[in-house]
Amino acid sequence: MADTCSQMLLGSGLTVLSHPLMYIKVLVQVGHEPLPPSLGRNLFGRQVYQLPGFFAYAKHIVKIDGKAGLFKGLAPRLCAGTIGTLVHSRVIQNYQKADKAEESGNSQKEDLSSLQQVVKETAREMVARSCATTVTHPFHVITLRCMVQFIGRETKYSGVFDSVVTIYREEGIWGFFAGLIPRLLGDVISLWLCNMLAHLINTYALDNSMSHVGEIKNCSQAVTGFFASILTYPFILVSNLMAVNNCGLAGGLPPNAPAYPSWVDCWRTLSREGNMSRGNSLFFRKMPAGRMYAVDQKRFF
Repeated sequence: MADTCSQMLLGSGLTVLSHPLMYIKVLVQVGHEPLPPSLGRNLFGRQVYQLPGFFAYAKHIVKIDGKAGLFKGLAPRLCAGTIGTLVHSRVIQNYQKADKAEESGNSQKEDLSSLQQVVKETAREMVARSCATTVTHPFHVITLRCMVQFIGRETKYSGVFDSVVTIYREEGIWGFFAGLIPRLLGDVISLWLCNMLAHLINTYALDNSMSHVGEIKNCSQAVTGFFASILTYPFILVSNLMAVNNCGLAGGLPPNAPAYPSWVDCWRTLSREGNMSRGNSLFFRKMPAGRMYAVDQKRFF
């Protein structure tokens, strides 16, 4: 219980610190670009037109809504984090209790290979994460919609309870789970990719006799996790777009955004436009496809 409480406190602190980053990422994901591009240099030193990064975007939000404006949607996100940690911990604890009961009932413990152990642990983690994601997804939807209100200057979603009433009245119970399927798919694929790749690296690429092998294995887990997150980013993007799609907010309606019939249609549209990585980076941002910007050339002379 103490570990769960410490996890919740740590998670809440990280959530508060990272909230402005997520807020701006969501606005970029839905295609809101209130600032014109500027002339800059890419990683290879070539001059290119780039869209403003995190700090310029944050300054724009502060200019309009003040510093508190960077924390729109924080309350439902904190609720999601706290409840998600509790659900995840409870599922894992149930598995651990089942293992202890099985061990007490059997005199001989079943020996599993390293691959079987990884598959077993990954499957359990998948169930725990999926349960936590499903239970907390309504708060995730509310968080995203509170953020997207910045685009149209709406106040439709002003609090957790009022938002729950609004969504249920307008969309029914299924409105709380808009965008859930691609989000679950992204989480599951990312988890399996990360753990399987890390297992292959740790088993076949590393020598256990090496010094600091434990630190290297932890590093490989982090690297494979980063790689898996890049590959599955389109699922997160599609999930967030579907959570605000056609919900009555300007940011989720034409002309700001198309009205997608389904998440598959959203995926196909983004893929056709070349926008599957939109919002993935907030510091070196190329101009998204399908958009025209009026650029003041005087500033560059």
